[in-house]
Formats: sequence, C-alpha cells, structure tokens
Amino acid sequence: MSYDRYLAICKPLRYSALMSTRFCLKLAAGSWLNGSLAVSNVLLFMSQFIFCGPNEIDHFYCDPVPLLKLSCGDTHLIVVLNFILACVFTLPPFLLTQTSYMCIIGNILRIPSATGRQKAFSTCSSHLIMVTIFYLTLLSVSMLSTLDTLGVLKKVLSLCYTVLTPLVNPLIYSLRNREVRDAASKAVGQYVAFTKTRRES
Repeated sequence: MSYDRYLAICKPLRYSALMSTRFCLKLAAGSWLNGSLAVSNVLLFMSQFIFCGPNEIDHFYCDPVPLLKLSCGDTHLIVVLNFILACVFTLPPFLLTQTSYMCIIGNILRIPSATGRQKAFSTCSSHLIMVTIFYLTLLSVSMLSTLDTLGVLKKVLSLCYTVLTPLVNPLIYSLRNREVRDAASKAVGQYVAFTKTRRES
C-alpha cells in the first residue's frame, strides 16, 4: 500500500503503467510467500520441542513466544531464530515503507498550494496511521517479550497488530469513498428513524 501511495503522489503520470494488475498480483504473492516462510520456519523448529508444562498459555492466541514458555527443553536456539526471522521478514518491509513515506512527505512539502498539500496528505494519512499502529505495537511486544511483569499490556498490544489493524483497515479506506459515506449515513438515519418509531408505538 505504501508503494501504491508513493506512485500515486510521486509519479502520478506513470502510475497506471507501474501499478499494473500483474505487478499487484506479484506484490500480493510475495507478501503471502514472505509470511508463509516465516511462520513455517518457526513452526518447524517448535515441532521439535517437548511440552511438559501446563496446557494453557497466558495469551489471547497461540503466539510462539508465550508457547515457548511451556517447553521443557532449551529454547535459546528458537529465540535466536525468532529474532533473526523477525529481522529478515519484518525489517525490510518496515524500512521500505518508511523510505516510501519519506519520499512522499518530501514531494508533498514541495507542492506549492495548501489545498494540494492537504489533498495529498489526506490520500496517505489513513494508511500512515495504520502502518504506524501496526509497527509500533509489533515492535513494542517484541521488545517487551522478556518482561513477565507486563503480561496484560503485551496481550493488549498484540491485539492491536493482529485484530485492530486488519479490522479497521477496510473501514478507513471505504469511508474515504463518498458513496460509502452516503450509504452509511443513510443506513444510520434509517436505523434512528426505526428506533424512534418503535419507541413511540
């Protein structure tokens, strides 16, 4: 998405040529492959462990780090592997996103008119907010993984990057569309009128 915003703002005349359907499919396939490789490597290594502790983890979902605490064996190797995989699979997309947004902000600041700058910022602000929430909560949970005292905070932060961002993303992008906003306000108006008539009857 950040590359899409970069092309739309920094190279608008070449957008349709650079952001073709084939290229979008390649980006999506690369993202899915990237995530699948990271998860399968961790699962492969974790399948070698023996779990003899309690059969409940203190987490909302089966995350590798809380699951490792249930293992009886030496988990040092998997912790190191998890850190390396996080660096390999998370750091490059983060740096690419950060680089594209620095280019976007640089180009936006060069726009002479205030309305042009505002329109360009509104195009990418929703995605920038979601990316910031995703990476900040992800990095916070990764850095707090050694502290057992902040268990509740880690669980809440992990919900932000696993549930909140995928849930809110479609809502934010669809509400930028005028037709969707009009349909949503019409539906809310009909619901208010319906509840009002039910109370009166």
